[in-house]
Amino acid sequence: MLKKISVVLFMGFLAWAYQAIQPPPPKICGSPNGPPVTAPRIKLRDGRHLAYKENGVPKDKAKYKIIFVHGFDSCRYDVIQMSQETAEELGVYLVSFDRAGYGESDPNPKRTEKSTALDIEELADQ
Repeated sequence: MLKKISVVLFMGFLAWAYQAIQPPPPKICGSPNGPPVTAPRIKLRDGRHLAYKENGVPKDKAKYKIIFVHGFDSCRYDVIQMSQETAEELGVYLVSFDRAGYGESDPNPKRTEKSTALDIEELADQ
């Protein structure tokens, strides 16, 4: 009898420990109880949103248009810094964005290298 009670208590402890180490569900920007949206975002064809940041001259006046893709531990703010004078002199429009699941961009559970390239293509077409 004592052995059965010990096993049940041990199993209960394991269940509690398992639940205690699970991460909380993600909070998507703009969703109820989620963080507020503070960045400009575009809506992609699949319904997700992609946050971005523009630098340099206006897009319609640019000679060169550059899309900056950040690394795995970065966001749209980690773009190469260029003075406004240099950007105007060279006619550079620079846009950086939060990859799917980073910053204020919605996650993509089916994310691949190809889906990231398609996200960039849609951003460039906007």
